[in-house]
Amino acid sequence: MASVGALKFLLFQVLLLCNFLPSSQGNKQWHEKSYPFIRNASSFSSSSISTTTSKNVYDYIIVGGGTAGCPLAATLSQKFSVLMLERGGVPFTNPNVSFLENFHMTLADVSPTSASQFFISKDGVYNSRARILGGGSSINAGFYTRANPRFIKKVGWDIKLVNRSYPWVENQIVHRPKFSPYQRAVRDSLLDAGVSPFNGFTYDHLYGTKVGGTIFDTYGRRHTAAELLASGNHEKLSVLVYATVQKIVFDTKGKKPKAVGVIFQDENGKQHEAILANDRHSEVIMSSGAIGTPQLLMLSGIGPKEELQKLNIPVIFDNHFVGKGMVDNPMNTMFVPSKRQVHQSLIETVGITKMGVYIEASSGFSQSNDSIHCHHGIMSAEIGQLSTIPPKQRSAEAIQEFMNNKKDLPIEAFKGGFILSKVANPWSVGELKLINTNANDNPSVAFNYFSHPYDLQRCVKGIRLAIKVVQSKHFTNYTLCDRKTAEELLNLTVKANVNFIPKHATDTKSLKQFCKDTVITIWHYHGGCHVGKVVNRDYMVLGVDRLRVVDGSTFDESPGTNPQATVMMMGRYMGLKILRGRLGKLAGI
Repeated sequence: MASVGALKFLLFQVLLLCNFLPSSQGNKQWHEKSYPFIRNASSFSSSSISTTTSKNVYDYIIVGGGTAGCPLAATLSQKFSVLMLERGGVPFTNPNVSFLENFHMTLADVSPTSASQFFISKDGVYNSRARILGGGSSINAGFYTRANPRFIKKVGWDIKLVNRSYPWVENQIVHRPKFSPYQRAVRDSLLDAGVSPFNGFTYDHLYGTKVGGTIFDTYGRRHTAAELLASGNHEKLSVLVYATVQKIVFDTKGKKPKAVGVIFQDENGKQHEAILANDRHSEVIMSSGAIGTPQLLMLSGIGPKEELQKLNIPVIFDNHFVGKGMVDNPMNTMFVPSKRQVHQSLIETVGITKMGVYIEASSGFSQSNDSIHCHHGIMSAEIGQLSTIPPKQRSAEAIQEFMNNKKDLPIEAFKGGFILSKVANPWSVGELKLINTNANDNPSVAFNYFSHPYDLQRCVKGIRLAIKVVQSKHFTNYTLCDRKTAEELLNLTVKANVNFIPKHATDTKSLKQFCKDTVITIWHYHGGCHVGKVVNRDYMVLGVDRLRVVDGSTFDESPGTNPQATVMMMGRYMGLKILRGRLGKLAGI
């Protein structure tokens, strides 16, 4: 998530697409020479705690091979034995993951083996979480930009170590974007709208307009956090894919419960137990993201006692803060109609304003004339798959209305792009709860978008700015379209059925209502394991020993415009901190 998250794009764009590449997570053709330590979970030789030997125990067990987990595992393996467990497959040979032009395909794939696990929040907003090695960096829009310096100071990180950890990531997988003509129009329109100065190409978080980095190279190939594993010690690092952790195992005999291992299920449904070394410094480290980490803590008995008891989960430590403080940055978008065929581009340019909103853009992912009339994947009204809408409510009239709304969109909308407005640091807060004890299922998540009026105020400002950007002469000159009124632009988005929130007749008249009714996610959700409530400042889980969290679930805000850079940096940073804390000068790093 993410990343660690990362912007994983507009799902509603995905829902307008027809043609899908075969779903594959590359489970046969791995890069075995570069990653000899990656194996299927079924190859694991299980043992019980009573029969462990030095050959089948680990100094660190990392749960989640995502945006933070991969750099963390690579770093810790320099000195200690590491087992990393990832519930998904590998990204290296999956064309839907690897190439920018296929970016939308993974998000549209809702099969059980997809790299993206789809869910709908209780707010009625479509969402997804990564299910692949590399995490959010394997399915997001690739934009790379560092955190606001204020964020680094706020979380109390060592700035010198931070400034060593970011380049470690950047030197391996980050690139300068090609900077498409569409993105140039975005840049010039932002400057025209007053989002200045132009800061050029930079990774830094600076007010004004800038061009950031990307994990797509000049050939459009994605480079994920999984590639950072190559810098680990291959003799000490083991990575199991298709390994779904069911729960953390605790020894409760002492004064405080301590983590001793994990139970996971392989791709064939067989359960295994991975065991920590009998050393007080050994740890289970949760890096499963803002959805997976609080979910697994609760499945393991750490969470609100009353909620755990309802599901007959033995309580290890009663902490009602687990799953609380869930936040997602609300995003609203605007179609940019175009009579010119535009090239595909993901996020390259960003406008960082002082009014609490970020403006970004994408283009060229809905160019098929047939896409207006074809099946739309999970939202295909023609085959009755209205997702969470109960079958009894899927009336012929409702389905036909859905189809008609899609067909009413002008073809220019599918040839152009989108302007995205994201509210920074939202004050609206939600929560995560277990639905059942199945680790494969999504928990219940509510983000309560715009429940705080300050978020709504900023959204309105962001939409006004986005309208200015789209109406700029730089865009109209590029798209060859006449300047549209604000109401016409808003109407294009309202008709797109971007979520399950009921629409109102005032959507194009009231910007507040437009914000509420057309809100979508930018996949930058975070929280659920906040510092001081679920973990301490070293990210050790309160109430138990030998259990740590290293991912975006500890954040109370999303760092910078897009979080993946900081989540990857966090994995490297915390790996170095742990090594230095355990070895001192002997760490040699």
